[in-house]
Amino acid sequence: MKQDLFSDGTISIRGARENNLKDVDLDIPKHRTTVFAGLSGAGKSSLVFDTLAAVSRRELNETFPSFTQQYLPKYGQPDVDEIDHLPVAIVVEQKPIGRNSRSTLATYTGIYSVLRLMFSRISKPWVGYSEWFSFNLPQGMCPKCQGLGFIDQIDESKIIDPDKSLNEGAMTFPGFGPGTWRWNEYGHSGLFDLDKKIKDYSKDEYDLLMHAPRQKLKNPPEEWARTAKYEGLVPRMMRSIVHSASGQHHKAALAEIVTREVCPVCHGSRLNPDSLKGLINGKNIAEVCAMDLVSVLDFFGQITDPLAKTMVRELQSKVQALVDIGLGYLSLNRGTDTLSGGEAQRIKIAKFLTSSLSDLIYVLDEPSVGLHPHDIQLITKSLTKLREQGNTIVLVDHNPEIIRMADYIVEIGPKAGQDGGRVTFTGTYPELLDSDTITGKMLREPVVFRQPRQPDKWLSVEHVTAHNLTDVSTKVPRGVMTIISGPAGSGKSSLVNAIKQKVADQDFIDLRQEAVGVNIRSTPATYLNILNPLRKLFSKANGVSSQLFSYNGKGACPRCKGKGVMITEMAFMDPVIQTCELCGGKRYSQEALQYQYHGKDIAEVLNLSISETLDFFKDVPAIYQKVSLLDQVGLGYLNLNQSMTTLSGGEVQRVKLAMELDHTGSIYFLDEPTTGLHLNDTQRIIELFEGLVNRGNTLILIEHNLALISQADWLIDMGPDAGKYGGQIRYAGTPEESLKAPGSRTGVALKEQMK
Repeated sequence: MKQDLFSDGTISIRGARENNLKDVDLDIPKHRTTVFAGLSGAGKSSLVFDTLAAVSRRELNETFPSFTQQYLPKYGQPDVDEIDHLPVAIVVEQKPIGRNSRSTLATYTGIYSVLRLMFSRISKPWVGYSEWFSFNLPQGMCPKCQGLGFIDQIDESKIIDPDKSLNEGAMTFPGFGPGTWRWNEYGHSGLFDLDKKIKDYSKDEYDLLMHAPRQKLKNPPEEWARTAKYEGLVPRMMRSIVHSASGQHHKAALAEIVTREVCPVCHGSRLNPDSLKGLINGKNIAEVCAMDLVSVLDFFGQITDPLAKTMVRELQSKVQALVDIGLGYLSLNRGTDTLSGGEAQRIKIAKFLTSSLSDLIYVLDEPSVGLHPHDIQLITKSLTKLREQGNTIVLVDHNPEIIRMADYIVEIGPKAGQDGGRVTFTGTYPELLDSDTITGKMLREPVVFRQPRQPDKWLSVEHVTAHNLTDVSTKVPRGVMTIISGPAGSGKSSLVNAIKQKVADQDFIDLRQEAVGVNIRSTPATYLNILNPLRKLFSKANGVSSQLFSYNGKGACPRCKGKGVMITEMAFMDPVIQTCELCGGKRYSQEALQYQYHGKDIAEVLNLSISETLDFFKDVPAIYQKVSLLDQVGLGYLNLNQSMTTLSGGEVQRVKLAMELDHTGSIYFLDEPTTGLHLNDTQRIIELFEGLVNRGNTLILIEHNLALISQADWLIDMGPDAGKYGGQIRYAGTPEESLKAPGSRTGVALKEQMK
């Protein structure tokens, strides 16, 4: 059997030592699907992404001229002896795509370019060339909203304090305080009395401060930069923060001050009135883009004009690939900045399904994330099709369904962090089930339903109409654990939002997968507030200032200023991020690194995993107690200095959960808390939730993990499918009783799991 698996050749890895890998030797079969399993933090990503994919991408980049290479992402040389017979790697990660408000599903996939061309050729009446249908070009965009489809308004009362002068900090938005470079654009302009309170400004002075268009100053003071232009606070914030990529860094602050309304002129279509006159079969281009993809396919099927024949064929091919992978509920005008990481990954997979290239290696990062078992079947079919086109598929995943579909499985372990980094199993799925490995043992565990706890009271939501929900009513038990499940896009989040509105005046804890107000300097250590006690330990042990152990202050590496990386902005493309060559990513100066505590310098201590930190600081309660919280939520594999920007949505949510473990009588809302967790870690989360319920809390979870669903007290199953094909409650009751409900997709999946 093994011989058959390797009949098309192998990718041979020898001596891999990147991160925690222990001199790993491994052969991966070509033209097969290989899944890497193992505990979170065991070393799967170190082998697959940081070694295998990094070598392929690095060597591919080296084939380009040096002039071109300077604009390509830089991949360091992984610590590996050699890799032979390595194809070109296409890495499909869980990263969201397109932070730009102008990017839609149609523009990202190239569908919109073909659609524009088709409308310019066969729409009636003829209104212009393809650029006349582009909302990103002056010929087509709505003049009122500049092609965005919405108008943003800044609440001026929330960015200016009328009782203060500019010198006293009247501009209240982060980054505009006195002495900052943004403040200098007003303070150094010579246009204002810096000690005059805003409420004492004349109307003209206030308009100059707040609304003046961008302009060169006639007689600026000496401090004013020669090429600088003055701009009022509102238009400046609109241009450089609200509508730019940097707005992502201020998302939480912007939500407080910006209101967004549909454009009153184009009504969200983004296009000018002339562009919308051209019709194909009675539909303009904006109406086509507003349809879900299943309806779009029907629309294309009814176009008979011979001029459009090749364009229709290409459009059908691209859209069909998206529908086949379970994204038929999306519309072409869906903004890419609103897509989840899982949706983004599936869009990328669909894009490759229509590619003519073969003999590549596709490397995927947990394609099961955010997916119901029903959706996972669609993913596995697409990946099988990709493999049958002559490609090699390598996945990192924990999902039993994904592991089951693999031709070959590699487990990395046996534990996380420094106790991992070894190959503990290679073979087929039946061989894994028979093995003594941690993954094999967990896969053999049968589904066992808990005896449901009886709720003390119920919470009713009635006649909910929102997004794809129409007049939906249900009840949710209090004092127990309820799971809301169903395919992606079926209406789970809409139902949960309605429940949140119902309890808006009560004590509830909302632990979504959104970022925790992080930036590139945020780490678990900063989030836990343990850096100050840590600096004091180093200061006391070495008799030097504690400020020397701050990478945001005196101890910062002089080149990267304590970030550990160098960031090159690439305009509208993703920025290029490279490890700082001077400090090697440690963030600290050489002076700071010469001092030690218990045999380790400050960078080495911060490089410890959460689990290792518990051993290192067992006699320091101020650090031990806080770090143990992260260990309890299954994050023992994270490093203290890991950038929070690298955490998955599930990890971010568990970090937030760690800070909220001491409540009684509260309602907890969680969104797929098992995202990215090995089956073994899922068991720990189940035990944690048991404790929360036993303390009188109510848990309401969106979740697809069947092991966790089997331990819930109540299940609400949405469906049957996504978008307008979903939005119904298909089942409400105990998880065990769902086995008898053929209309429940989750019940069907549980029944299948029990075979």
